[in-house]
Amino acid sequence: MKRRELIKLCASSLAAGTVPGIALAQDKVVWKASDVHPLGYPTVEAIQRMGKKLEQQTNGRISIQMYPSMQLGGEKEMIEQAQVGALQIARISVGAMGPVVDELNVFNLPFIFRDEAHMRKVIDGPIGTELLDKISASPQTRLIALGWMDAGTRNVYSNKPVTKPGDLKGMKVRMMGNPIFVETMNAMGGNGVAMGFNELYSAMQTGVVDGAENNEPTVLAQNHYQVAKVYSLTGHLIIPEIFVFSKRTWDTLTPADQQLLKKLAREAQMEQRQLWDEKSAKATEELKAKGVQFVAADKAAFYKATQPVRDKYGTKFGALLKRIEDTK
Repeated sequence: MKRRELIKLCASSLAAGTVPGIALAQDKVVWKASDVHPLGYPTVEAIQRMGKKLEQQTNGRISIQMYPSMQLGGEKEMIEQAQVGALQIARISVGAMGPVVDELNVFNLPFIFRDEAHMRKVIDGPIGTELLDKISASPQTRLIALGWMDAGTRNVYSNKPVTKPGDLKGMKVRMMGNPIFVETMNAMGGNGVAMGFNELYSAMQTGVVDGAENNEPTVLAQNHYQVAKVYSLTGHLIIPEIFVFSKRTWDTLTPADQQLLKKLAREAQMEQRQLWDEKSAKATEELKAKGVQFVAADKAAFYKATQPVRDKYGTKFGALLKRIEDTK
């Protein structure tokens, strides 16, 4: 075969996508995913499993590379990277998105869910779908909300028991950077301090803050039990988390790829929940084995103390709050 004919054949084969290894290599994409938590944590594991399914169902065309343990920064940095397309998937707290999509602040209110089962009914139903759609539709977010993730119940941990509002007097407690959370801690009797998650361990170690609040798997995974030995079951917040996708990347996808991603994201939402329940039970036992003291708290007293926060931030969401309350 003459050289000119060979070039012509290769060109036509390439256009048809039939040259082995050439077109395929050009089509392959690797999406970056990030989380503040380490490998094995339920939110990380669920996205990795989603990535394996994605790779399998696209015949290796799309895969996901996970960057756990704050390798790409905290949640603020992750959101910014996803917005410009430098990162495709980020698992972030609703607290970080509340200032952008106002309705999400309903989930950030203290004692808004009766328990975790109630919260799951809400996020799995029409309310959850509507809020995800609002995030995706907002021109400010530049993100596509793929699904919800469970983050358990948040409780106060420090080096002293916190069983009633008076116990928090004079205590500086780290909260996520949302005014609602800071005011919630203030109403509970403490001094809420907004601080990045990546700064927290050293802040507790050096006494910059006296404590923090989070779920059991996080306290274990981040080694916070080393600097806070008492976990008080205040149960003041039950906040679901979300995983989002870069809108800049989303707009480059075919409708078929968009639908596949949405389908796998829904599966990831349900898988993460099972992983969460297992991890949460195990983390509680491990923390106890490491010497952490679990203390019951007067939730009714904390509920009463935080009523002004619900009044201040919840009034304009009366109809939505009623729908949440009516969810059985």
